[in-house]
Amino acid sequence: MYTSLPLVIAVIILAVFFDFINGFHDTANAIATTVSTKALPPKIAIGLAAIMNFIGALTFTGVAKTIGGDIADPTKLEFGVLVVMAALLAAILWNLITWWYGIPSSSSHALIGSLVGAVLASAGSAQINWTGFSKIFQALIVSPVIALVAAYLMMNLVYFIFSRIMVPPTKVNRGFRFFQIFTAALQSFTHGTNDAQKAMGIIVFALVAADLHTDTSTIPFWVQFICALAMGLGTSIGGWKIIKTVGGKITKIEPINGATADLTSSSIIFTFTQLGLPVSSTHVISSGIMGVGAAKRLKSVNWGVAKRIVITWFITLPISALLAAAIYLLLHVFI
Repeated sequence: MYTSLPLVIAVIILAVFFDFINGFHDTANAIATTVSTKALPPKIAIGLAAIMNFIGALTFTGVAKTIGGDIADPTKLEFGVLVVMAALLAAILWNLITWWYGIPSSSSHALIGSLVGAVLASAGSAQINWTGFSKIFQALIVSPVIALVAAYLMMNLVYFIFSRIMVPPTKVNRGFRFFQIFTAALQSFTHGTNDAQKAMGIIVFALVAADLHTDTSTIPFWVQFICALAMGLGTSIGGWKIIKTVGGKITKIEPINGATADLTSSSIIFTFTQLGLPVSSTHVISSGIMGVGAAKRLKSVNWGVAKRIVITWFITLPISALLAAAIYLLLHVFI
């Protein structure tokens, strides 16, 4: 098994950097609606998101175990550490490109697609656990659809309830603006429980490939801590370009819509976390916002922006896989 300690250290640094980027890339997911409705000032919203992301990242490990062991077996890869390095470099590159253009793409898709592409380039399709990959892929595809439908139904239910009790719209929105503080915290917590674990899983994958850890079913606490810290610090920086897209360009958000979208999407993310399945918080939250917008009026959703987001969702897996394969081949030549 080809490896070296400096190479493993470089991979850990890259994984922490990926988690850091994931934090500022996905900050918008947790707080965009809260900022756009002025439920919280931007700096306070980002601070809240950073703290809750950190706490969430320390709470669960199921998704990390899935990422570390369900796509490929690191013990069977001769160049497993190089595979992880290529996957991380490709995922980081794609995250930075989409962040620069303000497109809320999926860090999850980028990392998983990159890992598959790097394994294919290194050892061929025989070393991919297609059953495990299929389970992960289905979760990534199904979760935003569930979020869209659930947010649409939930928003209609909320509208129905408040139309019956005849509370003035201004009073309703005032109450939901306060409620959004809770939903933003919950959204950030669930983001940490799912997204931060992906970097944990990839670090453990590299450690097992390098014979420095026994198996992918246990996650060392130090791995949890550095990933949680990186996610929290990244979140504290904020991703303003994506906040503008998610918070205002998909549909006009009022407190009642924002709170409903946040509550629905955080419930879905947490459910998949409990199942140990990685999902894209970007996909789930963007779909939730589309759902509440469609409940108000189909024309209230900017379907042009929504279409651009959906296209990015679909191209991220193959592009990141190709990037990772190309990077792996270069690394294999020069390292």
